[in-house]
Amino acid sequence: MDKMLITGGTPLKGEVSISGAKNAALPIIAATLLSAETQRLTNVPVLGDVTTFLRLLEKIGAKITKEDDHSSIQVKQIENCEAPYSWVKTMRATILVLGPLIARCGEAHVSLPGGCAIGARPIQLHLDGLKKMGAEIEIKHGIIHAKANRLKGAEIYFEVPTVTGTENLMMAATLAEGTTILENTACEPEIIDLANFLNLCGAQIMGAGTERIIINGVPSLGGTSYEIMPDRIETGTFMVAAAITKGDLLLKKCRPAHLLSLIEKLRAAGSNVIVEKETLRIIGNTIKAVNAKTLAYPGFPTDMQAQLMALMSLSNGQSIITETIFEARFNHVAELRRMGAQIRLEGRHAVIKGVTSLSGAPVMASDLRASASLVLAGLVAKGETEISRIYHLDRGYEAIEEKLMKVGASIKRVKA
Repeated sequence: MDKMLITGGTPLKGEVSISGAKNAALPIIAATLLSAETQRLTNVPVLGDVTTFLRLLEKIGAKITKEDDHSSIQVKQIENCEAPYSWVKTMRATILVLGPLIARCGEAHVSLPGGCAIGARPIQLHLDGLKKMGAEIEIKHGIIHAKANRLKGAEIYFEVPTVTGTENLMMAATLAEGTTILENTACEPEIIDLANFLNLCGAQIMGAGTERIIINGVPSLGGTSYEIMPDRIETGTFMVAAAITKGDLLLKKCRPAHLLSLIEKLRAAGSNVIVEKETLRIIGNTIKAVNAKTLAYPGFPTDMQAQLMALMSLSNGQSIITETIFEARFNHVAELRRMGAQIRLEGRHAVIKGVTSLSGAPVMASDLRASASLVLAGLVAKGETEISRIYHLDRGYEAIEEKLMKVGASIKRVKA
């Protein structure tokens, strides 16, 4: 099992190109199940989760060719409408095949997702929506068995906005008979990216990115070529990397419009953030204390909470970060404390008293974004930081150590 070794203290300077978004790539890859035609995807991030998802599609019947960040996927025929637990346990996003499988072949057998290190992610809203569209659903021995001759349009209201629920039902509705209206939907940019891809394939989806999405079902979908949007969380992580090291980074191939809440926080925290259409330049400065509360998009993203906490650990005052999305997303706190951070937990609130410096220490990653916060802390800590269980990091950041080394970081991957 690999480890990451980081010697801190070097301001990061230079340019970083942002990779494709994992959270856009996965639902779009799932959506290729809806068509028998070839889909050509570019800017596909080279990540563990993406590789796992593509292998699952091959088990289902997809023919896939890959070259660098390009993937061609064709599913002429569904050969196996099952996603067993052996796949689902490694990545919860595999639940996204549920809607496309029912819509395309009228049947799906998908294992229930298991536990998650950052809290519960119930899928009951997915199942309730599919039932309203006419699916018969039974759960036996931890497996969702769903059947429908052809799904029918329905009006579906989500009790709480859900990203994967919105994506799953939007995909299912593309081939349903009639019109489906989804209310109180999630508004994340990745949902818009999925809708744009499906519409290029011939779907009729209106309103993606708002709280009301209307889908007119069509008999079938065609093929297309599509470029995956850049990863806004990778972008945000490198923004914080510039701020925490008091560096100067130019981030290319990104979409600043997706990160307005973070841009506002970093400016309030003392960084100079220069915004262009597809670039961001972040110049770090004295770190001021700011408060933050995670909210659904376009609010401050829960996936940037841990990274902001690392930054606030070195602020010149006291800050409070409130986590409202996941109930157990403070696993990184104990590890940051090992490096000298002064953080006190009060329920869903983390109270951070800034310190003048952090110290390198052996730490352990507990989840994807927690691992990013430890990398950020290591970049500025005195001495060497050793991060174990970095397979979490590899799930969501493409070649992160190579990108950091190119802008001056002392970082390397070693075998444990």
